[in-house]
Amino acid sequence: MTTDSLGREYESRPWGSFVVLDDSASDHKVKRITVDPGKRLSYQIHAHRSEHWFVVAGTATVILDGTTHLVGPGQAIDIPVGSAHRCENNGDDQVIFVEVQHGTYFGEDDIERLEDDFGRAG
Repeated sequence: MTTDSLGREYESRPWGSFVVLDDSASDHKVKRITVDPGKRLSYQIHAHRSEHWFVVAGTATVILDGTTHLVGPGQAIDIPVGSAHRCENNGDDQVIFVEVQHGTYFGEDDIERLEDDFGRAG
């Protein structure tokens, strides 16, 4: 685990990065996620958690169960448990959103990648 200057869990990914803002409760976890221009997260599902994404910068192109949604600053989208989803950044600036996970398990191994630009699907 890597930490940022404030001691929070931080991880770089091929598409950008995330920092854990709160992981102290048993039923939810909060992250700030940054997606670099021209990048996208894997198309994925989770078995144990739902997610609420609140965009604070940039415009996120969110694919949710095959439907495209444009989500701009101040807007949000809900990702139900078991729904296929991804965030794409088709703009020139970073997309930054706050992700609130709610459920029973929040490990990174609760990601089933259906498609991935970085060879991690399977």
